[in-house]
Amino acid sequence: MIRSKQASRACAALTLSVTVAALAALAGCNSPMPKASQGVIPANEREPAGADAHGAQEAIKELALPPKKPLTPNPDYARFPRYIGTLGDKQIEMKLGAKTGPDADPSGVHGEYQIAGSPSVILVAGDRDGDTLEVEESNDGTHITGNWIGKFAADGSVSGERMDPDDSNAQPFDLRPAVAGKTLPPVSQAKPKPAPAAPSLEPALPSAPKNAVGGTSNVIIGE
Repeated sequence: MIRSKQASRACAALTLSVTVAALAALAGCNSPMPKASQGVIPANEREPAGADAHGAQEAIKELALPPKKPLTPNPDYARFPRYIGTLGDKQIEMKLGAKTGPDADPSGVHGEYQIAGSPSVILVAGDRDGDTLEVEESNDGTHITGNWIGKFAADGSVSGERMDPDDSNAQPFDLRPAVAGKTLPPVSQAKPKPAPAAPSLEPALPSAPKNAVGGTSNVIIGE
């Protein structure tokens, strides 16, 4: 009987220890997870609503805008000095004058140039320091599309190089003051060459014998 009671007590103690261990394990499962593993960004670290962290919304808005139209000649530049010459292998006309206004830089110049045969213009703006000309160009009025660096000569002509914004693809330019009334030459159009005549289907006439006079042989046949 004593052994039976001791065995019962041991079994009860074992059952109690197992129950306590199970409860401890369950309590561990219900404990809060570490902050780093929750995957939830605290409210004070979140971006405000409507924020465009990567500029995606701005890019979408810009793509949705209608394409910009080519620039047309500015009537205000019609009174500027005109220069006619070449840019690379293209004929161009440039109107370039001093900037005016209370805040204008005394060395500032601006204007536009036009390639022969094109209805649109490209804006230019920059500085003239003595005989040195440095201007930037823009074909839409917003983005820089080229840089010009040149020197003025005593006769008023200016020559130098036009480059892309990264100073690559240099092209020479040579401009001279335009004579009053002179404009860009019209775009030359090569006249089509006449097509060669089709070969005749008629048999060729026999050629006259050598030493013939007036188409008649001067050889005398003996009697």
